[in-house]
Amino acid sequence: MVSKNRVSVVFLVTFLCFLSCPLGSFGSSNDDQFTYLKIPAAEFVSSVKSTLDIVQQVMSLVSGFGNAFGDVRVSNAISDCLELLDLSTDQLTDTLSVSQNPKIGKDNSTGHPGADMKTWLSAALVNQDTCSEGFDGTNGIAKALVSGSLNQLSSLIIQILGNVAINGGGNRLSGNPDRIPAWMKGRKLISGEEFPKWIKPNDRRLLLQVNGVDADAVVAADGSGNFTTVTEAVKAAPDHGQRFIIYVKKGVYNEYVEISKKKWNIMMIGDGIDVTVISGNRNFIDGWTTYRSATFAVKGQGFIARDITFQNTAGPEKHQAVAYRSDSDLSVLYRCAFRGYQDTLYAHSQRQFFRECQITGTVDFIFGDASAVFQNCQILARKGLPNQKNTITAQGRKEALEPTGFSIQFSNISVEPDVMVNSTYSYLGRPWKLYSRTVVMQSYISSAIRPEGWLEWNEAFALDTLYYAEYLNSGPGAGVGNRVKWPGFHALNSSDQVNSFTVANFLLGNSWLPSTGVKYTAGLGV
Repeated sequence: MVSKNRVSVVFLVTFLCFLSCPLGSFGSSNDDQFTYLKIPAAEFVSSVKSTLDIVQQVMSLVSGFGNAFGDVRVSNAISDCLELLDLSTDQLTDTLSVSQNPKIGKDNSTGHPGADMKTWLSAALVNQDTCSEGFDGTNGIAKALVSGSLNQLSSLIIQILGNVAINGGGNRLSGNPDRIPAWMKGRKLISGEEFPKWIKPNDRRLLLQVNGVDADAVVAADGSGNFTTVTEAVKAAPDHGQRFIIYVKKGVYNEYVEISKKKWNIMMIGDGIDVTVISGNRNFIDGWTTYRSATFAVKGQGFIARDITFQNTAGPEKHQAVAYRSDSDLSVLYRCAFRGYQDTLYAHSQRQFFRECQITGTVDFIFGDASAVFQNCQILARKGLPNQKNTITAQGRKEALEPTGFSIQFSNISVEPDVMVNSTYSYLGRPWKLYSRTVVMQSYISSAIRPEGWLEWNEAFALDTLYYAEYLNSGPGAGVGNRVKWPGFHALNSSDQVNSFTVANFLLGNSWLPSTGVKYTAGLGV
């Protein structure tokens, strides 16, 4: 029998060999450039294919660890890594597909190849960091073995990301947010809006129905539905299917729900905030990774939820404890609540829209590296541990090339009634990663938010490279005169400076949100 120590040594040698081996050369075709690529298409395709090969090699090596370390926390981290690398494979494959035939794209794309590829590649990039972070709290050996290969993989993805342009070489969307983009002109008009051809007008009616009429599955704890758990209903949804509606009747469902990457277009409708509740208490202190602590997690694209509460009841003393985690591209959360303490809402990656939601927590309770817009939401810091500081956001943009960030618009930012403002300091956010980006605009900010507004992560880390901005906010905490003096903070006074962070531009929302039936404001609303 081979000892665990010998297994570890074998994998260490294998990793060191892998890290020293060449990763292969990229193609150098002289094919004409597409408008959304900065290099010839054949060269771009070759680089993506080479990177996909590396992902598979890393997955093979990581999977070989198994239980070699005899540590539950390490085993959970390895499991996370394999799942995240699998997601990276899909995101790179989608990028490859579009780069080979931009007219096809994938289902539920925006129809804009450059913007879609930047989103998918940014998601593939953050996966490596999340994998590595899962080993926090372990003895460090496994993390050291994994980190080198993950760093090389990240470097390759950054190179690919840098060769994608959104608009003929540009890196940001700008201009009039209500202008119809050229790629949408001539599309069919529905209810006065322009839509790409894949839009399903029936989704509008479905989302506005009451009490799950015409639902494909009904969940009821009392047995009056088709299923007694949400998980069972999710499993019944077809893989890669069209809209599948799950009505979850009132009640508290103590379970951990995972919507896999194969479960597309699930729509989940409850009976109301704090009426239909999905609840759990997994947390970091009890051995779970932050990623795996989520009560409700969704990866399948096109997810929509309405009138549901997602909560994690672990409490502030258990540290990281996620209520809701999402990697679902083009997803919508409407009239939902997210209740927890540290790390309540994990907007991990891709494009997400939150409308009329309630979000509560203590430390970094809206975090991740998604492109997310929070519109007309109530965002409340709550009472945590003694002497603990509340930070509402911790956006995780790692590279300046990423189109990701958080945009908070028309929202109410304050604290719960039992929070003692003089003894509990609350801030709009702090920089989790080097290029952290958060914009708060046209929102109400209460006096509970400290005059300086934002908090350092670790001394001077990211203060030059972050992008934090405020625009036309109101309320006693909205004054910018005493805000932090960091180079990366901006007190904006022109609509031209914030148009890029509106729903129409930041999420390309006019191309996909109308089909959901959810209310939204495309621009600044003025």
